[in-house]
Amino acid sequence: CANDVLAQGAQPLFFMDYYATGKLNKSVALKVIEGIAEGCKQSGCALIGGETAEMPGIYKKNKFDLAGFSCGIVSKKKILKKENVKKGDIIIAIPSSGIHSNGYSLVRNILKKNKLPTQIKKNLLNPTKVYVNEILNLNKKKLINSAANITGGGIIENVVRSIPDNLTANIDLSKIKVQKIFSWLKSKNISDKEMLRTFNCGVGFCIIAKRENLKKIKKYFSKQFYPYEIGFISKNSKKLNLYNKLKW
Repeated sequence: CANDVLAQGAQPLFFMDYYATGKLNKSVALKVIEGIAEGCKQSGCALIGGETAEMPGIYKKNKFDLAGFSCGIVSKKKILKKENVKKGDIIIAIPSSGIHSNGYSLVRNILKKNKLPTQIKKNLLNPTKVYVNEILNLNKKKLINSAANITGGGIIENVVRSIPDNLTANIDLSKIKVQKIFSWLKSKNISDKEMLRTFNCGVGFCIIAKRENLKKIKKYFSKQFYPYEIGFISKNSKKLNLYNKLKW
């Protein structure tokens, strides 16, 4: 939620959650709230309340549903609008911390038939990286033109939302630094197309900026989330142009 707000250049202000279950398990609910609180700390927003519902006729034993939303604020001058993007700008990938929040239904289906290697087991439950501090600082310095949170639909659906209709996002798939967890999932007979639409494949967030700003942009990130160029903006009839292949 915080990263979605951030894609508009906004500072997340507050978050509210909705937790529904058949019968409340206090220890589980407490862990969930602790996780939400940690996410709020990382994004600099307040957890101002929420709703907890017990519905035994709807949810099976030990099952729960979690939802939430965030509101943010940004001045009109600093909104990251797609109209800011120009021909010649570059597309910059910021690494993800893992799977983030998309594709777990497919992951669970794969795990029913396959054992996950020990060395990448921890990657499966890595919390989503919150990019708030880095992106807000970049926006404050006017170093970026547009941004995309890589969620459902992956790179191919999210980046195109961040550019005007008369421009094309050219993405070199071979430049994407694919993480081990995605290489393992790919090895379970999943097509490249499905991988790109379901998972972030190692790219958690994208920014579009002038080429001359790349060096300055890199200074705002730690080694683990060091940004790198994966494409450029041009004028073409197509909204998206993918070339080369992902290196699994």
